[in-house]
Amino acid sequence: MDARSFKDTIYNEFTRIGKVLSSPKRLELLDLLSQSPKSVEMLSKETGMSTANTSKHLQALLEARLVQYKREKNYVIYELANRKVMDLLFSIKSVAEEQITEVNALRENFIVRGNELETIELKEWAEFKKNDSHVLIDVRPKAEYLSDHLDGAISIPMDELNDYIRNLPKDKKVIAYCRGPYCVYATEAVKLLKSEGFEAARLEASVHEWNQYQENFSH
Repeated sequence: MDARSFKDTIYNEFTRIGKVLSSPKRLELLDLLSQSPKSVEMLSKETGMSTANTSKHLQALLEARLVQYKREKNYVIYELANRKVMDLLFSIKSVAEEQITEVNALRENFIVRGNELETIELKEWAEFKKNDSHVLIDVRPKAEYLSDHLDGAISIPMDELNDYIRNLPKDKKVIAYCRGPYCVYATEAVKLLKSEGFEAARLEASVHEWNQYQENFSH
C-alpha cells in the first residue's frame, strides 16, 4: 500500500461514522441511550418508529460500533458502546449550536418559550443548589433516574406528575430537569406546575451536562 492508498482507505473508514450519523432518527436513538440502556421496544415507543424500523437503525449503529447490546430474558437491551460515543454526541450538538442559528431559534421558541418560563443555567445551578429553598424533580422515566441522577433529585416521571403534584411544597421553588436542553419533559412539567400555583423553573441541563460542567470546573 502506498501513501495515497493509505490516505484514501483511512478516510473512508472515518466516513463510516459520518454516514451512520446522517440519519436524524439514529442521532435520537443515541441521545436516548445516553440516558440509560433501553430495549428495542422502549426505543420504538420513544421515537415513534415501528419496532422493525427501530431495529434497522440500531443495526446500522451496531455495525458502526457506536452501540452494543445484551440479552435479558426475551428482550434485547442496547447501550452506547463507550463514553466517547457520548462525547461525540455532545460535540455534534455543540457545533450545531455554534454554527446553525436555526438550532437555537427552535429551542428558544419550543423549549425555553422566551420569557414565559424561568430557566436556570448551569452556572446559576452551581450556586443555587447550595441552599434548601427549592425542590429538584427529575421528570425522566424511572429507569433513567435509576441509571444516574442529580444529587438530591426526586424521581417524578412526567406521566406521574399529576398524581404527585399535591405532595410538593408550595413554599419552595420546584425545579424540573430532564434529558437536557432539547428535552420537552421539563418544559411541560414547569407549565403544569405554574398552572397549579407553584413557583417553578426548568434546569437547562441533564445529568451528563452537569457532570461535564463539574469535570471542566475541577480542571
